[in-house]
Amino acid sequence: MENKKILFIITGGIAAYKSLETIRELRRDNFDVTCVLTKSGSEFVTPLSIESISGNRVYSELFDLNEEHEMGHIQLSRMSDLIVVAPATANIISKIAYGIADDLASTVLMATNKPIIVVPAMNVRMWLNKSTQRNVETLKKDGIEFIGPESGEMACGEYGEGRMTEPGKIVDEIKKYIGKQNFRPLKNQTAIVTAGPTREMIDPVRFISNESSGKQGYAIAEMLQHLGAKTTLISGPTSLSAPKVTKLINVNSADQMLNACEASLPADIAVCAAAVADYKIANKISSKLKKTGDEQKITLEENPDILERLSKRNSLRPKLMIGFAAETENLQDNAIKKLDKKGCDWILGNNVSNNNVFNQETNKIFFVTKQYTEKWGLMSKKEVAQKLCEKITTHLNH
Repeated sequence: MENKKILFIITGGIAAYKSLETIRELRRDNFDVTCVLTKSGSEFVTPLSIESISGNRVYSELFDLNEEHEMGHIQLSRMSDLIVVAPATANIISKIAYGIADDLASTVLMATNKPIIVVPAMNVRMWLNKSTQRNVETLKKDGIEFIGPESGEMACGEYGEGRMTEPGKIVDEIKKYIGKQNFRPLKNQTAIVTAGPTREMIDPVRFISNESSGKQGYAIAEMLQHLGAKTTLISGPTSLSAPKVTKLINVNSADQMLNACEASLPADIAVCAAAVADYKIANKISSKLKKTGDEQKITLEENPDILERLSKRNSLRPKLMIGFAAETENLQDNAIKKLDKKGCDWILGNNVSNNNVFNQETNKIFFVTKQYTEKWGLMSKKEVAQKLCEKITTHLNH
């Protein structure tokens, strides 16, 4: 793990003494460790002891002019490969969950674009408190990793879950995590992912669209990029933050999405996760449609089928074509029919009746290939992305 840099944040808990041994073991494994010590953390361990073990300066004050000149909090948040918070109190977990940045540690965590590992340590009642559990779930949904806590006797004399994980195990988990980050089995592949809805304009201010949030497509694009694929995400209008991909192309209409897909070829993988409008306005109006008191008629015409167009190309067809089938009835039959009709390799069918997919955090998939079908249980959209990308990796590296 030589040359890997860790920013180690120590907050105020009795378990802070374990952080010193954790830092010592990280240094033995050739990690470069820089520490941020909160004011409450300094009640348990001293900057001098941390500096003597880490070999680097300890940072603590957000508004120290010398520190800001030498190492501003933005630079501090970006200088490492990984941020570890240990011990992580209920207070710092709450700050991360709610985006509070009122000291150096919380500001660094707010400003970083690096992965974060949280190592909780607190009284069992604090750990089991509903607000703490809500905050933990929020952080997990945001992609923050957790190590522990463990069960056992606590400094307060109580017994239960909340003990900080032992230093040796923390270091082992950190090494496993970094190993996974370095696992890039798709590094020689290129991918196109479509996501979100499309908008088909009726007049300059009105349009036909749907409630797709784009969350599933964004999760797939990020996972493909994480596994090493050079990923182009072609997104309809969404409220999501720009993901970490090679290229993001924003479009509105189905025609624009198709053009962007074809311009992004060649590609090894294409995942059509966008909820593309089936129809567009044949007689689009150039000025705002006014009320006249009379009945208004709008003529619709079919949009191009992006999945089918890419799947049936004679040249530059992606090696693996994957589509989604959003159905309100007969999910299994319709997904199988769509696979045959579109000419793609895999279909992920999902039931969108009762608004249980659009704008939600979960998805329930019926997975179809030409060889077999699978029912996936209810999963988060990130878990669906992970499972799909595992199958993509296995297929392309087989």
